Amino acid sequence: MKKIIGLIIVAIIAIFGAYYAFVYFVPYSEGIRSGELIKISHKGVAIKTWEGEISQGISGAQIFQFSVLDKDKEVIQQLKDYQGQYVKLDYVERYRTFFWLGDSKYFITKVQKEKSPGYRN
Repeated sequence: MKKIIGLIIVAIIAIFGAYYAFVYFVPYSEGIRSGELIKISHKGVAIKTWEGEISQGISGAQIFQFSVLDKDKEVIQQLKDYQGQYVKLDYVERYRTFFWLGDSKYFITKVQKEKSPGYRN
């Protein structure tokens, strides 16, 4: 009986590990979005995550919400520096997310400062 319970526990742990690996390492999509960086914050009660928003429309009706992994220190610093400016963001969309990674399925991997399309000559 103990052997069967042990096998069941090992199987459950293996299934959870495979699920976590799939969600974390297999992207659903990758892409680039641009807009005015309107928010970057470190929020949460027990587990803090980096969350942000860019406005992609004139009226602010199109808001793109994203998360940044804690390990991406350079990306976090660039987002802080470019607050209120027009940026281009490279992102990876995951199938799902875990609460300790962030609120959004979109995770930023690279930030570039861009000229605002309203000021092009």
